[in-house]
Amino acid sequence: MKAFEIKELLNTTALDDNIQRLICKEDVCQEKKRYQQLLDKAYDMFGDLDYHIFSAPGRTEVGGNHTDHQQGRVLAAPVNMDMVAVCAKCEDVIEVISEGFTIKPIYLNDLEYKEEEKFTSEAIIRGIVARFKMLNYNVGGFKAYCNSSVLKGSGISSSAAFEVLIGTILSHLYNENRVDSVEIAKIGQWSENNYFKKPCGLLDQMACSVGGFITIDFKDKEKPVVEKVNFDFKQSGLALCLVDTKGDHADLSDEYGLMPKEMKEVAALFGKEVMSEVTMKEFLNHLSMIKGKVSDRAILRAYHFLNETERVVKQVAALNANDIETFKKLIIESGKSSYMYLQNVYSTHDVTHQNLSVALAIAEEILKDDGAYRVHGGGLAGTIQAFVPQEKLQVFIKAMDSLFGEGSTFVLSVRSVGGYQLL
Repeated sequence: MKAFEIKELLNTTALDDNIQRLICKEDVCQEKKRYQQLLDKAYDMFGDLDYHIFSAPGRTEVGGNHTDHQQGRVLAAPVNMDMVAVCAKCEDVIEVISEGFTIKPIYLNDLEYKEEEKFTSEAIIRGIVARFKMLNYNVGGFKAYCNSSVLKGSGISSSAAFEVLIGTILSHLYNENRVDSVEIAKIGQWSENNYFKKPCGLLDQMACSVGGFITIDFKDKEKPVVEKVNFDFKQSGLALCLVDTKGDHADLSDEYGLMPKEMKEVAALFGKEVMSEVTMKEFLNHLSMIKGKVSDRAILRAYHFLNETERVVKQVAALNANDIETFKKLIIESGKSSYMYLQNVYSTHDVTHQNLSVALAIAEEILKDDGAYRVHGGGLAGTIQAFVPQEKLQVFIKAMDSLFGEGSTFVLSVRSVGGYQLL
């Protein structure tokens, strides 16, 4: 459809149900304005083409902090913060204009890895297209104008949302939507590992791509087991909050990469590739053998994993039983394990700045046993997650915003769909 035709459609109620599905709100007026503005900008930039609108969400990790890269278990969900792209087909090139970022065009006749693109958006796009071709999917060019409400470097996974967005566009425009959500997630991870050069697991991409509140077991990395969790936080009396502590972890990829690396060093002492292949009993029985062969931090990080991946099972069971008190205790246990053993609450390169630690301390003081709190996502900087009773929500928001700036606290909803074409 032409840009003006989509804008006319947006002035009716025809798309309201679809938009509500993406933003988890009944009032769609502001989101419609967002789409119309993006259509105007795409028209001004690219001309009178046939346009499509795509959305990919950020994600929240509820359980399983740094377990995915060891083929463990996670509990996660997409949220109502997203990246939106207005795009149109073109020949031989992918041109993405993203507000706030400069991204160079990617030509489809040049898909080899480029060292100078490490940690860039260009690497992600090039890697996704290369992987599509390897898997015998169709590829083609497109022009896209993008806008994001996903907080960059905050643990909500802006990179995974971007990967799912690009994969969803290629699936719809050139493959009749035949590339399913799990495959799109795996392609995004492959690109991030091999082109962007960040040794991430599959949690972020799966949570952004699949949709709904889910638990995932990555034991078989080729066929992860995905199960829906039928729980609605709105009915629990708890608000799902993220606090942006204004620490960007986007430049901490090397330090982030040490977490999977060190866990794998421990697994290798058992003749295994990842820690999910080692039991707690084996770990404890051979602890004296491990000590001295790897760093003490590696031992502690492996210990965190073994407890954390089992904790996910308990969290899912608690939610399925509507046992909120047990769930909250497990969330706090997870946060303390991340702080003490995984050690991803602040960067060792800058111990004078510990925004996450301060946020967790204040969350503990305000919520006590009434709520729960933990580091969110990759850690080192970025966000904390909190489950806040409605009666304490305004006090919590006021305290966090006074520390980190107005608008630092976000009350999120779980989105029922992942990568999505609006029309």
